[in-house]
Amino acid sequence: MTFTVEDLQTILDEITSAVTALPPEGKVASYIPQLAEVDPNQFGIAVALADGQIFHAGDAQTLFSIQSISKVFTTTIALRKFGDDIWKRVGREPSGDPFNSIVQLEMESGKPRNPFINAGAITIADTIMEGRSPDDLIEEILQFIREIAHDDSIQIDKKVAESELKTGDRNASLAHFMASFGLFENAVDDVLWAYFNHCSITMSCEQLAKAALFLVSDGLDKSCGVNVVSEKRARRINSLMMMCGHYDGSGEFAFRVGLPGKSGVGGGIMAVVPGKASIAVWSPRLDKVGNSHLGTLALEMLTQRTGWSVFGH
Repeated sequence: MTFTVEDLQTILDEITSAVTALPPEGKVASYIPQLAEVDPNQFGIAVALADGQIFHAGDAQTLFSIQSISKVFTTTIALRKFGDDIWKRVGREPSGDPFNSIVQLEMESGKPRNPFINAGAITIADTIMEGRSPDDLIEEILQFIREIAHDDSIQIDKKVAESELKTGDRNASLAHFMASFGLFENAVDDVLWAYFNHCSITMSCEQLAKAALFLVSDGLDKSCGVNVVSEKRARRINSLMMMCGHYDGSGEFAFRVGLPGKSGVGGGIMAVVPGKASIAVWSPRLDKVGNSHLGTLALEMLTQRTGWSVFGH
């Protein structure tokens, strides 16, 4: 299947028209009160090509809470700092359970299955905190995302972070349960505050697509010639997104879309076409496992139109 770059804008426009014409399906993430206030009838998509060209359609410049998509960036920071030592604390296997499940932690002595489920991401936050204050860690994470997106305007929505803190009993339970195995290096409350804040970073589809470009080019930020991570580690991150990026819907996403990707309950999905492009879609209505309904559908349409699936046409 072949298409030209000039076709891409038309493809995005047609996909946007098609998905926004569908009857509403799915629900916003109401368990975080601040997210429940978002207008559910929005859709945006952006594609950043490896050479830096950007194409977008719909609400691609509207800011949204990236939530668990931020876990890709904290995992990247952890790999940069500690390399393969991080796998002593988190695994590399799909969970097969909901993102906030405590069941496997009980069976596996407090070691999370992967860094993209909540328990795994909380562990990663503890790992990269290194005894510092949560505010210092939050600033480091935010600055890293600003650097790879080349956009200093990216911020944290403090109202969302406070909302998560007030309703975060399940995440607190996960953290304290892991700490009970002697696995935490920092105060649980400090780690949780850092975790809630990095999940509350707000970005647009366009910003998010730009931030993912280093994963398109084997860890290299082509715009400035800086290696964000090594080629090996960029491929490891992409493989984790393929296997674990959509929680217990990861297999279905791989089957339908065929790209490494990471979802968030804010309705965003970040996906990578190795060597070609990064993609960000956003639509707040979620399916039953917490992934954007229209976002997944749009990505499925995009890979069908472009032949971008890693599994072939």
